Amino acid sequence: MKRLSLLAAAAILSAAAPLPRIVAEPGGRHALLVDGTPFVILGGQANNSSNYPAVLPKVWPVIRALHANTLEIPVAWEQVEPVEGRFDFSYLDELLRQAREEKVRLVLLWFATWKNTSPNYAPEWVKTDNRRFPRMVRPDGKPHGVLSPHGHSTLEADKRAFVALMTHLRDSDPDHQVIMVQVENEIGSYGLARDHSPEAERLFRGPVPSALARLKGRGGSWSEVFGDFADQAFASWHMARYADEIAAAGKAVMALPMYCNSALGNPFDARAASTTPSGGPQWNMIDVWKAAAPHIDFVAPDIYNHDAREVAQILAYYERPDNALFVPELGNAPDQARYVWPILGRGAIGVAPFGTDATGYSNYPLGAKDPASLGAFASKFALFAQAGPAWARLAADHPSWGVAKGADAADRSIVLGRWRVTVSFEQWAFGERDWTWIKSDPHPTQGQPVGGALVVQAGPDEF
Repeated sequence: MKRLSLLAAAAILSAAAPLPRIVAEPGGRHALLVDGTPFVILGGQANNSSNYPAVLPKVWPVIRALHANTLEIPVAWEQVEPVEGRFDFSYLDELLRQAREEKVRLVLLWFATWKNTSPNYAPEWVKTDNRRFPRMVRPDGKPHGVLSPHGHSTLEADKRAFVALMTHLRDSDPDHQVIMVQVENEIGSYGLARDHSPEAERLFRGPVPSALARLKGRGGSWSEVFGDFADQAFASWHMARYADEIAAAGKAVMALPMYCNSALGNPFDARAASTTPSGGPQWNMIDVWKAAAPHIDFVAPDIYNHDAREVAQILAYYERPDNALFVPELGNAPDQARYVWPILGRGAIGVAPFGTDATGYSNYPLGAKDPASLGAFASKFALFAQAGPAWARLAADHPSWGVAKGADAADRSIVLGRWRVTVSFEQWAFGERDWTWIKSDPHPTQGQPVGGALVVQAGPDEF
């Protein structure tokens, strides 16, 4: 019996599913491999406080209606370690059980030191002990609400909790229902570009790290190397190093893909972006984050913009040969659903509208006034869900292009090989313009922010 048990155990181990991972493709794009097969996340992110067993029944019906294959959902530091050193993973166990029943993959969002820059989801014993877990300091010496990235005790406590989480996940999720982990949430600080504590001031007066000197082609002080963006670069480096330490410790236990997301400033104004917020993987600080955080697989934009021109620019910033494109939060208003086309058309490993549950919470004007209005997303997800792994393989290996209707509804074109592809908007099925003397009524979508298309080149003359 003992011999049979050992053989059975060996068979189970040999048949264990491979860890999900991100792979770079020759064309500069990336693929997320789940069970060894390319996988595109058609996701939904639950609201911030939907991370309790009693609320989960309000989550799954919306995920089903959305045709989503993945749920992004928080795991808060305060709920897994309410008392220092005593961990409770009962919520995670229940979440895993229900996700298996629903046949939905999970992306865990670690809300800890920073959640939308604030410590709201850190345990009470962290939030109430500013001496041990220091806040950022303003130039006038007054405390800022954000936890400082220079607080060693904060980092060590966050790291211990994250390692405990990953250890429990390793032991309770052998089939990898969880496919990725987000480290923190929208890291940074609003209203204060960097910490001015004595330790921060000492570091700011010193030279930039050698990795940044190589990146910029020169050494010197932060002000000498980064000029007007010295404060933002300083905050970005130290917050990225903080997140990287947490990711490295977690990956030592279970090496799932890990990423950090970013709240975004104006994509056409770096000075405005430098304070909204400062410190996170903002579009103008991606290179700093890449140098500081090698254990973070990619950085990702949270897109709540409504303007098509702004969205296109954001996607261009984050689609890089060294960075898998993923949009973990997309506004859930009906007009924002059209951006699924250009996101996936750029070969993204996934996209998820925010607020996909029936709790009644609305984050308007970032998203919809009515959080139940997800039909515009569901219709698109249903198309990609039918394609399944085939689409994931095509998107990773072949040229593709997606477009959303802009404010001017102008035609959009691209050349793929020897073909020019043109997308036109606000036309009837047989077209209009000047090819016929028969006049038509305006198209019902005229003037409405809806519409988009996606094309993938499967072969020289095959689309």
